[in-house]
Amino acid sequence: MRHKVLVIVFFTLVCCEFSEEVAQGPPDSSKKTSDKDDTSEAQSDEEIITFDESDVIKVNTGQRRQSLNNLESVETTSNNENLKDSDSLTLLDLLESTDMKIIILDQAKVLERMTKDVELHGEAQREIDVEEDLPLPESALVVKELTPEEEEGKKIYESAAALLNKTRPDKPKIYQMLVEASNKGNLEAKALVAWAKLFGTTLKQEIEVAKQMFQELAEDGNPDGHMGMGFLYASGLSVNASQAKALVHYMFGAIGGNTWAQMAMGYRYFAGASVSPFCEKSLNFYRQVAEKVSQGVSFSGGAAIQRIRLLDDLENGYTSGILDNDLFEYYQLLAEKGDVQAQVGLGQLHYQGGRGVDLDYQKAMHYFTQAADAGNAMAMAYLGKIYLDGSDDVAANNDTAFKYFKKASELNNPVGYSGLGLMYLYGRGVEKDYNKAFQYFVAAADQGWVDGQLQLGNMYFSGLGVDKDYKRANKYFNLASQSGHVLAYYNLGQMHAKGTGMLRSCTTAVELFKNVAERGRWGELLMQAHSDYREGLYNQAFVQYALLAELGYEVAQSNAAFMLDREEVPMLKGDEGLVRALHYWTRAAAQGYSAAQVKVGDYYYYGHGTSVDYETAASQYRIAADQQHNAQAMFNLGYMHEQGLGMSKDIHLAKRCYDLAAETSVDAKVPVALALIKLNFIFGLEKFEESPFSHLVNFAETLSTDWDLYLISTLMGLLAAIIYFRRPQIQPVV
Repeated sequence: MRHKVLVIVFFTLVCCEFSEEVAQGPPDSSKKTSDKDDTSEAQSDEEIITFDESDVIKVNTGQRRQSLNNLESVETTSNNENLKDSDSLTLLDLLESTDMKIIILDQAKVLERMTKDVELHGEAQREIDVEEDLPLPESALVVKELTPEEEEGKKIYESAAALLNKTRPDKPKIYQMLVEASNKGNLEAKALVAWAKLFGTTLKQEIEVAKQMFQELAEDGNPDGHMGMGFLYASGLSVNASQAKALVHYMFGAIGGNTWAQMAMGYRYFAGASVSPFCEKSLNFYRQVAEKVSQGVSFSGGAAIQRIRLLDDLENGYTSGILDNDLFEYYQLLAEKGDVQAQVGLGQLHYQGGRGVDLDYQKAMHYFTQAADAGNAMAMAYLGKIYLDGSDDVAANNDTAFKYFKKASELNNPVGYSGLGLMYLYGRGVEKDYNKAFQYFVAAADQGWVDGQLQLGNMYFSGLGVDKDYKRANKYFNLASQSGHVLAYYNLGQMHAKGTGMLRSCTTAVELFKNVAERGRWGELLMQAHSDYREGLYNQAFVQYALLAELGYEVAQSNAAFMLDREEVPMLKGDEGLVRALHYWTRAAAQGYSAAQVKVGDYYYYGHGTSVDYETAASQYRIAADQQHNAQAMFNLGYMHEQGLGMSKDIHLAKRCYDLAAETSVDAKVPVALALIKLNFIFGLEKFEESPFSHLVNFAETLSTDWDLYLISTLMGLLAAIIYFRRPQIQPVV
């Protein structure tokens, strides 16, 4: 039986497919989509990454009863240190602990049922092969029939899912439908309701209720339930934090096809978070997610996702990245008065969303039509894109799209050229013609338009109308990636993963696929979390940031740490909050965020959430100074060199660091000037050791130790003298 279980797990790993996502919940793993054919000749050379023995969880079902009897004596203890990533683990290591057996034995029931299903299906198939004329016995068909209530719940869920995927869904109404479907036994709806209760966005936040729902789903082997339990154990919400349990749940969720779990596992193997770094496994997970995201990208490129750092928001007065309401109304006024540029700008904002503006194709068409009637070529081209894609508000119309693209191209507009190229390349409303498509893409690319560059890369990569040329394909994909096109990142990732036209680089491929994976629809949670934060819903915002942090979003990691650092999360305060803040700052610092590196150094310098460690603090400051040229880190290094904290005391190196900080940032000039005055004063005192006045050395040491007290006393004395001598004198009465 054990070997059959292993076969089932391996078969699931190789053959699992993925489902369509919705905005407010994890991907629905029950719906399958077919993979697209790869046009590259290098497909046969691709290295298929599979899970080895260290990833397969072995379950001996024969010993399951005995192990379950021993579980009553097991007690789970709180361990906040599990939040740290310093101890690398493998699944074989995790299986040695009793806590892991609890989770694994729960899964044994599911795997055993799967094995029995396969055995019965095999027996039925053998009977068919022997006697094809005989009717198939009902006992041979192992299909779970839905009850009338479950059938009704399934229909309600399908209707709600269709509404949820619209451009502007009515979420309160939709989630009421999902709650109804969940009560009728639909697991997909139950998963979405659990996430909504965990986030507290559409439904009331009830973390305990969400945890109970995730537990029930996980016991049934549902990958969404495993993803939810993995997140709760990783973040320590409503349960004792345990990175080991989180890792096992993530693995089960990833095996079951949950996209969020695959992202979490891909990030952990890439960053070495709780596991040993393994680039190939990370590549396998991220490539699967990136492929799904790339399949959902339309000609328009999809909605824009704004990544806002709360730390930058605080320093800039909470205005970075968000369009000010007064400014937006001013643009609307200009547009209504006939300002063409304002009309085009507002049309683009509503067409792509972002910067605090909702996606709205109707308003986009309104502004683009006004500008197009005034003869603006860009507005004509964007109208062509709207009609080429189609949406819930605007039906696709190839003829209308071709008309607008043609008008824009006659005015030498690159977007119009690119649109015509797409229509000829795919035969949308016109006869397919690779030569014409190539000419139009060249005209668009020559003007620097990203779509023209991307499609030229595709044509050279696949040999459509031109000879295959991987070097030119790589050139155009790189140009398109500089403008942030998600498909350019995906294509470059495929080339680096397979070594097509270049040396194979697993690390580069993972970074590219990670970038693509983070462009999925779940990225909208970043804006939702920021909106909740601005409204004072700190618990809700933190949970969303914490989830995205588990998926590898550096912005979410730094924002979650920022909230904990400022004690803005009511359910996590005090020392526990500082420990978790250090955990998130460390992960963000590992991804190259210089402010996070400085924060990690500060935590080790002051002993916040950990013990004081000057050497670790100095190493973090040095990384931020050398790699990111962070002025604050340079200033801190200068001070540590001056005081000899964590490194050798060296006044000359201290002055060098202070000078570099002043050169890097204008804001550092004043504190650097004060620090240099103090440094020169101390340096002058140290010269007394070489002078004949050696008896003053002890006084100099005392003075240098308590220099601030003496300085304040001297300044107070000077201030008192100035006030005394400048006060008005009383004239004698004559």
